[in-house]
Amino acid sequence: MDRLLIRGGVPLGGEVRVSGAKNAALPLMCAALLTRQPLRLSNVPHLRDVTTMLSLLTRMGVEVSVDDKLGVELCAEDLVNPEAPYDLVRTMRASILVLGPLLARYGRARVSLPGGCAIGQRPVDQHLKGLQALGAKIDVEQGYIIAEARRLKGARLVADLVTVTGTENLMMAACLAEGTSVIENAAREPEVVDLAACLNAMGARIKGAGTDVLTIEGVTELAGTAHRIMSDRIETGTYLVAAAVTGGSVTLRGADPGTLDSVIGKLREAGATITAKEDTISLEMRGRPASVNVRTAPYPAFPTDMQAQLMALDAIAEGTGVITESIFENRFMHALELARLGADIETNGNTAVVRGVRRLQGASVMATDLRASASLVVAGLAAEGETLVDRIYHLDRGYEAIEEKLSKLGARIRRVH
Repeated sequence: MDRLLIRGGVPLGGEVRVSGAKNAALPLMCAALLTRQPLRLSNVPHLRDVTTMLSLLTRMGVEVSVDDKLGVELCAEDLVNPEAPYDLVRTMRASILVLGPLLARYGRARVSLPGGCAIGQRPVDQHLKGLQALGAKIDVEQGYIIAEARRLKGARLVADLVTVTGTENLMMAACLAEGTSVIENAAREPEVVDLAACLNAMGARIKGAGTDVLTIEGVTELAGTAHRIMSDRIETGTYLVAAAVTGGSVTLRGADPGTLDSVIGKLREAGATITAKEDTISLEMRGRPASVNVRTAPYPAFPTDMQAQLMALDAIAEGTGVITESIFENRFMHALELARLGADIETNGNTAVVRGVRRLQGASVMATDLRASASLVVAGLAAEGETLVDRIYHLDRGYEAIEEKLSKLGARIRRVH
């Protein structure tokens, strides 16, 4: 099992390019199931989750080709097996995103209940409730969702809670439904907007993307198209925090500042100087950061996927920061590992009180989930001595070549096999 060995204490500096967004790429690949024509995606990140999704789609009968620039073409002209088996779904929650497209176009689907990071309960009941409102018959048997529908029919769908994958699944399903569907309390995340833009280019009729009410007028078929995947706002935020924690100065190319207002605001509050242009973000941090308080919430508020990284910043900041996690009930597992590096963190339910210390000390730590992994890397970059991060397969699910990019910024980091 691979590990990352980090010799901390070096300010990051230089330029690096941000990859395409994992959380946009996965639903966009599933959108290929909605059409017989090819869907061509560019700016595809080279990640374990992307490889898993491609394997899943290939097993179903989707023809997949990859060009020399890591663009992907998917063609679901003929599907031989509308099933998502447990051996692939168990590692990646986003596999549930094949359910809506399969049901809408093929009228049936058999999808294993999903897995993913162990950060708390993430039930799929909102997906199933919405599909049933569209007219699907759904049973759950032996760990599998079995869904059938001759043709879905438009309906008013009101989500009990904001769910990104739920919004994406229902939006894709409604594209081929008969009549008009309205999704209320819809997720507003940029990845939802990116998916809607691609679907509209394929011939869908979606209005309201980026708001909490989506209106989808169903069509009989969709066509192929070419689409460039948006940049990864969480990867962008992670590198900005890493630069701030180390007292560095970095420029990130290919970024989208408009998707990171809440993160940029918190980093400025911590004392960073940030310059944002159309597709570039530069950060400079002089001196020790100031502690910031954070409360996670659905977009456009502070993202739960950046909470762990901000905890690493508060760990070495001047003052005391209070972090409140309102999305997942089990997302403070990284606090104990940060404490191994010398962080002073007290957790109580969904709140963490972080008293900043002047220095962290290198140690061996273990990643528990994707973003927790990132927080340990960020903390290791700031710590004195050597930090060894174990179980980095989580990182490989969501960060493309993280050690190479950090090395380009001057970090002393290498992968140990």
